[in-house]
Amino acid sequence: MTHAQTALLGAIAGFTIFIGLPVGRMRGLRPAFQGFLNATATGILIFLLWDILSHASAPVEQALAGLRHGGGSDFWGLLAIFAVGLCAGLLSLVVFNARVFGRVRGSGPASPRTLSLMIASGLGLHNLSEGLAIGQSAASGAVAFASVLVIGFALHNMTEGFGIAAPLALDATVPSWSFLLGAGLIGGAPTFLGATLGYVFTSHAVYVLFLALAAGALLSVIGEMFHVGRRLNSPGAMAAGLLLGFLLGYGTDLFLTLQSG
Repeated sequence: MTHAQTALLGAIAGFTIFIGLPVGRMRGLRPAFQGFLNATATGILIFLLWDILSHASAPVEQALAGLRHGGGSDFWGLLAIFAVGLCAGLLSLVVFNARVFGRVRGSGPASPRTLSLMIASGLGLHNLSEGLAIGQSAASGAVAFASVLVIGFALHNMTEGFGIAAPLALDATVPSWSFLLGAGLIGGAPTFLGATLGYVFTSHAVYVLFLALAAGALLSVIGEMFHVGRRLNSPGAMAAGLLLGFLLGYGTDLFLTLQSG
């Protein structure tokens, strides 16, 4: 598979994030349904956080296993990268909110558009690492596996697009198509960039770093989503939406695992 073909696959996988974005322009929804949408999107993000942390910790655990057998000299370095990336991803959104949007303690939840862009930023870091996996697989000659990754990541990105758009359904003003396009590019374009870079550059450290950054960013975003969700949902509706979102994300991951096996 050529570099150009790999980049095209990365673009296809990233483009599907746009499929879920029109949900943000839906209006006339009952508050209870808006709350359920928010809870479902939160469930998807919780699954993605778990999935990201699992993948980010895998190289660290492998290095730890090597350390027990006299190898694993990169364990401490990977562990430090994981910890620093997690902290940086979490604190960067906190600082960004305070500096750019002027949000301080006690100022209330983020606006729907701010929250949407925060989600897009966190998912963009996640999708960069997914693109790296596509590029590295294609460069190693595992063409079939790279194609399966594209299918699986494309399905994931469809649910991620919904996660970006769901907070916008709570906004009094309908978001413009240009805003949705920008949010989609923030979240989806890194898949293309990662596939392009992954074809020519392989590094466990970089892979762990971007996943840890994404996990930290999603931790911040999930906290904001829960803040909004508590105002909109009863405990039962919140739990149902969280469960549905988590299962949607888990189902797409099972499909990817089945096909790659």
